[in-house]
Amino acid sequence: MRQTTVTRSTQPEFGRCVALVQPMRSTTQISPGKLLLLGLLTACALPAQKEPASAAERLAPQTRAEEIDLEREQKAGQLRPDTPTGIEHVLNVIEEKKIVERVIGSAGGLRLKLGGLITGSGFAAGPEYYRPDLLYGQMRFRGSVRGSLRKFTLTDMELNFPRLADNRVFVDLYAVHRDYPHIDYYGPGAGSAKSGRSAFTLEDTAFQTTAGVKPVEHLRLGVQGNYLLVNVGPGRDSRFISADGVFSEATTPGIQVQTNFLEGGGFVEYDWRDYPGEPRRGGKYLARFTSYDDIERGLFSFSRLDLEVQQYFGFFNQRRVLALRGRVEATDPHAGQQVPFYLQPTLGGSEDLRGFRPFRFYDNNAAVLNGEYRWEVFSGLDMALFVDAGRVFHDWHQINFRELETDYGFGFRFNVRNNVFLRIDTGFSREGFQVWFKFNNVF
Repeated sequence: MRQTTVTRSTQPEFGRCVALVQPMRSTTQISPGKLLLLGLLTACALPAQKEPASAAERLAPQTRAEEIDLEREQKAGQLRPDTPTGIEHVLNVIEEKKIVERVIGSAGGLRLKLGGLITGSGFAAGPEYYRPDLLYGQMRFRGSVRGSLRKFTLTDMELNFPRLADNRVFVDLYAVHRDYPHIDYYGPGAGSAKSGRSAFTLEDTAFQTTAGVKPVEHLRLGVQGNYLLVNVGPGRDSRFISADGVFSEATTPGIQVQTNFLEGGGFVEYDWRDYPGEPRRGGKYLARFTSYDDIERGLFSFSRLDLEVQQYFGFFNQRRVLALRGRVEATDPHAGQQVPFYLQPTLGGSEDLRGFRPFRFYDNNAAVLNGEYRWEVFSGLDMALFVDAGRVFHDWHQINFRELETDYGFGFRFNVRNNVFLRIDTGFSREGFQVWFKFNNVF
């Protein structure tokens, strides 16, 4: 059966309906056909009734503000929990477990200690236990055992009282034993030859006490005492000749004769760096005097003066830093005495002349200048361009800043929470280039 669909008439259609019916107004009898036509006319004349609005029409926004609110609600309903990627998950675990803090030394408890051995020892690591919260924060304990791939070892223990007398007094107790099977030695003086490389063994034990006061902010005044036991022997490195087979007591004091020392002295330090682990501005100035007394042989007593200046200039919102350092190490043998070669100042390596091999130059005195331009590449990584210059001298009266050994290079500094935990430096000099991986900042 066919269904007929009736649509509502528009205004022009209503006019046509009226026009069709007008001839019937004078007719008295209405036939069935006319009656049907009259019904259609009545339907056309009746106003169209509006259909009830649907739910969607009732909820449709009427203003721009309502439309914005509706879009916001729809987006909120579509939100899903953020699922981290594999790398993000690993980084989250590292942050939650404080793995980086345990490596760089800022978290308490049992942690991994990287580096800290003598330059040239190779990659070194070992367990360390640290408690900074003993006696309600008045005492700190630290102990570690570290070894390197080249069989260098270090065992140390430290007990600190950094905030005595309302943070005005400090006391530090430190003990260390080191066993270094082969340390490079090229001979005495600035004129030593690169080809004269030899090696010696150094084994020593030290017990050190430091105490002092902090009269004003940034300033520390202190005294220091140390008992040092030293054993020097043939180098245990088959690649190089042992130093005692090449050099004698006349040229290298202490190469054949062993002794122990009692040390005492004092220091003045003013440190106003903003972040000691990665300074952006400020400075550090240190003067330290130490007297070494040979308590067994009476041959190697001397005095030593260490002076150091560090200065940092930050600019461009501290994202660029000019870092400068100058250091002088001067010794003065007591009457009829000598400075043993293993306690002489040295230059060469990751901390001063980075374009030269470790311990490239030995003598009684040394002076070094370092300059770096550092800039932030992105959060967690800085780069640096550097220049080093320095020289060793036999007599402290000869110290000057002329005819210095120089090198230059570039480096990468990986940091977290304003503390450098990995440094990679490449230095170039007249003797070639050196690459250094260190777990500390240079200065």
